[in-house]
Amino acid sequence: MKKICAIAALLAVAACSNPAPAPEADASAAPEQAVAAAPENIAADGKPSVGKFKVTTAKGEVLFDDVKADGTYETTKDGKVVETGKWEQKSRSQYCYTKDAKDAKQECSEEKVENGVYTSKNAKGETATIERVEG
Repeated sequence: MKKICAIAALLAVAACSNPAPAPEADASAAPEQAVAAAPENIAADGKPSVGKFKVTTAKGEVLFDDVKADGTYETTKDGKVVETGKWEQKSRSQYCYTKDAKDAKQECSEEKVENGVYTSKNAKGETATIERVEG
């Protein structure tokens, strides 16, 4: 009987010496971390990627891009829609798009602002000048 009492006492002491479980992560912290990890859609000019842009191609052709918050874009020339598709700002210097066309593949352009001029260079090496259209 003494052995049973001694074992019971030993088990009771051992149970009390277990470290307390670590506190669970605060659920309110998770959304902040998710926001911090979300990529920013910032264009080369330091402003949001979303907006309207005047694009002057290397050949002098003038187009207008409407880059929308839903991840789509629309390109117009002389007031008529000439292209639609989806866009992705992979980094401040890399803008990618996929045309709404059969078998279309994502194409990316290197964008930068140098000496106050915003340019976009495609995979073919053609450089277009970009102007943000305010309003």
